Amino acid sequence: MTLNQSSGSILKRFGRWSIKTVLSLCMVPAVVVAAPPNIIIFLADDLGYGDLGCYGHPIIKTPNIDALAEEGVRLTDCHSGGTVCSPSRASLLTGRTPYRVGFYTIAGPEKSHLSKKEITLATLLKAKGYDTCFVGKWHLGKFTGQPDPGAHGFDHWFATEVNAFDGPANAKKFYRNGTKVGPVGQWYCDAIVKEATEWMANRPDPKKPFFLVVSSHEPHTPVHPPEKYSKLYDTQRVNDLETEIPYGEVHRPLKHSILENKKYYYGTVTQLDDAFGRLMKAVDDQGHRENSMVVFTSDNGPETPVTVQESGYQWEDKSRDRCFGSPGPWRGMKRYVFEGGHRVPGIVRWPGKVKPGSISTELINGTDWLPTVCKATDTEVPTDRTIDGVDAAAALQGKPVERVIPACWMFPVGYDYRYLPSMAMRDGNNVMIGWFEPKNAKQGNSEWVRSTKLNRFALYDLSIDRSQANELSKQRPEDFERIRSKMEALWGGIQKEAPDWRQP
Repeated sequence: MTLNQSSGSILKRFGRWSIKTVLSLCMVPAVVVAAPPNIIIFLADDLGYGDLGCYGHPIIKTPNIDALAEEGVRLTDCHSGGTVCSPSRASLLTGRTPYRVGFYTIAGPEKSHLSKKEITLATLLKAKGYDTCFVGKWHLGKFTGQPDPGAHGFDHWFATEVNAFDGPANAKKFYRNGTKVGPVGQWYCDAIVKEATEWMANRPDPKKPFFLVVSSHEPHTPVHPPEKYSKLYDTQRVNDLETEIPYGEVHRPLKHSILENKKYYYGTVTQLDDAFGRLMKAVDDQGHRENSMVVFTSDNGPETPVTVQESGYQWEDKSRDRCFGSPGPWRGMKRYVFEGGHRVPGIVRWPGKVKPGSISTELINGTDWLPTVCKATDTEVPTDRTIDGVDAAAALQGKPVERVIPACWMFPVGYDYRYLPSMAMRDGNNVMIGWFEPKNAKQGNSEWVRSTKLNRFALYDLSIDRSQANELSKQRPEDFERIRSKMEALWGGIQKEAPDWRQP
């Protein structure tokens, strides 16, 4: 049958329809199902909110991270899940507030670790058909006798238990899939980016989607960048600009020479930026750019060379003499529950989903990455446990997010908590600060966490008081009582779930 004969038969059947209409119906394209997005999370270590060029640092050059912000959304109210390493990492992978997971401080005390009972984002995505890879700092337990990254859903892993304290240019503490690796002959960020790019390129089935976590050591102590990076900041112009940088509550005695030490920290951040740039180039060169959600963030606020409180308490540590990270305009640094301890850089590039060069002022917490990624990949969020985070995809577009459980942060047990508050909780632009009852010398972490109560509170409004200098309980008594009640209820629920590491 010719086309004309065929058309005639069709026209008889469909009466007054034109041949153009009929043919167009016959040629309706099949529905194309979009491929699941790759997920890449790059986690810096101790990088402050104010440490990047795109967040306003007047000195440090970070062209590659700044480019990511131009290609995606820059978050101005982004937070880590905790105020130190292990708690934040646990929150990111589980979507749960650290104390629910048993991270009252960094991994180790009372044999604390990321329990096999926890469900991680890697486990969920692996079950969904994703290739999964972790490279870098784990800090969620030992690699022997405790669940390692492989036990938590990562097909391939190249990691250190904690930081690389064994030499700046020749990290020696790496394990690859459970087997100890000798000296790698590279700086930490270079070694993990190399591993990540090779893993992406050599996957058995390149058509499968992948989940990749790149967890750097930089700019955590010890701060020893290659000389070519530190030299960039050994100039008079840098010395002159130094006075423009906000440092939160940090007081720097003269013996901690800014002129002598700052170039190492600034150089390390630029070194990290270079490594990140190589990772992004590999993503683009391997054809993953258009179908990858890339997240860049930090595990907590910046480290301090000296911590001084109004009480006169002072803690010094020589290894931190080169720490010159900035929390930007926010009060506090690493360990603090004030904003500077957990408000961190957050940048997301997601072609077709996020507007390039946009800025979002919506709150996104470290607990939100699991439900957000689950939604993006059509993966079920666990329903048999409390998930504190929410799907924050709307926040990436600058739209409000409905948050059932308030975002909160804890001060790590084990430090001298008498001089710092213990807990912070957000309620819109309001933030409530609370202090726990003191821990006596005979109490272990688990016993204290599971029994202590909040006994003092302070209320601040971040929309008018970024420095958290003006306490509002007397000016806003109704808000104070409402938010205090909400905070006490939240804390009570967390306590009920807090693991007791004393139990076998």
